[in-house]
Amino acid sequence: MSAETIAQRLLTTARNYERLTESAAVIAAAAAALCACIRAGGKVLFCGNGGSAADAEHFAAELTGRFLRDRKPLAGLALVCNAPTVTAVANDYGFEAVFERQVRAIGRPGDALVGISTSGNSPNVVNALRAAGELGMVTVALTGAHDAAADAYADHRLKVPSSETPRIQEMHLAVGHILCELIEDALG
Repeated sequence: MSAETIAQRLLTTARNYERLTESAAVIAAAAAALCACIRAGGKVLFCGNGGSAADAEHFAAELTGRFLRDRKPLAGLALVCNAPTVTAVANDYGFEAVFERQVRAIGRPGDALVGISTSGNSPNVVNALRAAGELGMVTVALTGAHDAAADAYADHRLKVPSSETPRIQEMHLAVGHILCELIEDALG
């Protein structure tokens, strides 16, 4: 790979982040909803597949541990971490149910679910968002730019301005960090 190709990748990333600034109000609204959930004693659940599963774990850890400074722990939980539950549900009900079953088991009205999917069409994430909405939870979908099935079930649609998986994942990490920082600033 040439230095010119690398420079082009970096410029594409920089342009994507510049376009992401157009979503500042949507990100702020989602952060406010997550803060309200936690203030009221609720928890924030996260789910996703592959790289999005890693992001789910990462964001939950930032809430439960700390982001930028010491503060009380906040209730964040990644639904991807419990391998026995994920594999049992996948075996007995299908992979499409792995997050939905957990949402129905531990989600309560006033809790929140952040579903992370680069396409916005991952059946297990979409099913979890639908179930969360039925339970009276706040729902946040973190997706790419295109219209997606998750849109129908999200109170807050955080659509990053790309259709390329790696670029979407880069921006999801930035949005997740911004959410964590806003939550920590408000509640820390």
